[in-house]
Amino acid sequence: MSAPLFVPLILAVLIGAVAGSRTLLAPAAVSWAAYVGWLDVSGSWLFFMGHPVSPWVFTVLAALELVADKLPTTPSRKLPFPFASRIAAGAIAGATIVAGSGGGPWAAGLIAGGLGAVAGTLGGYAARMRMARAFGRDRPAALIEDAVALAAALLIVAA
Repeated sequence: MSAPLFVPLILAVLIGAVAGSRTLLAPAAVSWAAYVGWLDVSGSWLFFMGHPVSPWVFTVLAALELVADKLPTTPSRKLPFPFASRIAAGAIAGATIVAGSGGGPWAAGLIAGGLGAVAGTLGGYAARMRMARAFGRDRPAALIEDAVALAAALLIVAA
């Protein structure tokens, strides 16, 4: 694998892991990166990620998700629909990074982002459960997970 494709694929896996933690944070981050010109998706089917409305929509949805995640009625991320949603979000975000960086085919980013989302979903769940046990409650663990996911998303799209 050549160096130009290797780096975007690693970033695609990492942004997928962010989606595994917070579903809509990954598409929000890459949409902002596409909108400001850090990622060029203008010539691909992913053009919508750089549309002027997209980052705002994804950001609002991501903010709502951050609130909903703390509600007692929020289902487990490991149930089929939430799990599939995280994989889809990670795949789209990964494809956007790979295609937008000029580093390779979007399909490679789709796979890398989806795989990262699987790892992020399962790993994030395990880490949050360990933190919640250590704190004796879930809220501090959830807030730490939010902060880590947000910081990671920002670092990944800035790379």
